[in-house]
Amino acid sequence: MTLYTSRQIGLNGRHGGMIAPVIAVGGCDLHGPQSALSPAGVGAEQISSLFWWMAGGAVLIWAVVIGIALYATLARPRKKHDVQGARWLIIGGGIVFPTVVLTILLSYGLMLIPKLRSTGNVDLHVAVSGEMWWWRVRYTSPAGEPVELANEIRLPVGKRVSLSLTSPDVIHSFWVPSLSGKVDMIPGRENTLILEPTKPGTYRGVCAEYCGASHAFMAFRVVVMEPQDFEAWLTHQAQPAVSSGSPSARQGEQAFLVNGCGACHTIRGTAADGRVGPDLTHVGSRLSLGAGMLPNDAQTFARWIGHTQQIKPEVRMPSFGMLPEEQLTALATYLSGLK
Repeated sequence: MTLYTSRQIGLNGRHGGMIAPVIAVGGCDLHGPQSALSPAGVGAEQISSLFWWMAGGAVLIWAVVIGIALYATLARPRKKHDVQGARWLIIGGGIVFPTVVLTILLSYGLMLIPKLRSTGNVDLHVAVSGEMWWWRVRYTSPAGEPVELANEIRLPVGKRVSLSLTSPDVIHSFWVPSLSGKVDMIPGRENTLILEPTKPGTYRGVCAEYCGASHAFMAFRVVVMEPQDFEAWLTHQAQPAVSSGSPSARQGEQAFLVNGCGACHTIRGTAADGRVGPDLTHVGSRLSLGAGMLPNDAQTFARWIGHTQQIKPEVRMPSFGMLPEEQLTALATYLSGLK
């Protein structure tokens, strides 16, 4: 959203004050990948509908109250005021009408809660753990094997998905505005969120609860796919890692194991079996690095490995800037090639 001051647009005084908010709203992207007003899921559609009904109710109440105020200030004074009429105007327009409208809106909102929270007829279960400052995502493959990835969730369109939301450290909040509402992730507790995407596409999610130094760098992507494409993707994710086999990639795999990276990260099919950080088995196929911060390519991978703490303050992964440039390049080549 772009904001302009009244001086920048050549306005001043009360006219600038009235027009500036309109320009600010006009600069909002209502149809982007992170817009609650551009729903692509059943839950988001219900929330969007509630928003527009509430906005309409607010406009009605505002119009009635402002109308009474204008009538009271602009009506020609009379020698003998109609006290009874004025009383009914105030009570009816200022008390009864707002109460009726707000009661209707409250009832409508409460009616949506059972639909948003219903866990019946679920087609897929996914476990998501919010951690400082990234997202651990766990699936179960068609063969029953656990599949883990990070900062990216893939879902089949038209299917009801149950997300099990937890946190091992501090309170986070899972929110994909285009798909549904937000749910907190509280240490020691498991919450559930139902997603039912209706449109294929890629949608942005964020942590909506301040959780620490790199809270603002804790995004993720939700990719909604056709069911058959999702099944093929999940089957592939269950497979062990396959390196490109180039000399640089082989050197990078050796550097990964020698420098202790396997103590924190898992790469299935190798000796690396760490559980502290993200699973990197197919990291090269993900859409971004660093929880939505950076593009996923070899050059950026080298920068991330060498300057992790500068890029993402207080993240638990140390920077490996002490490694020779050749080794950093080899590491980046190996990891970016794990498709």
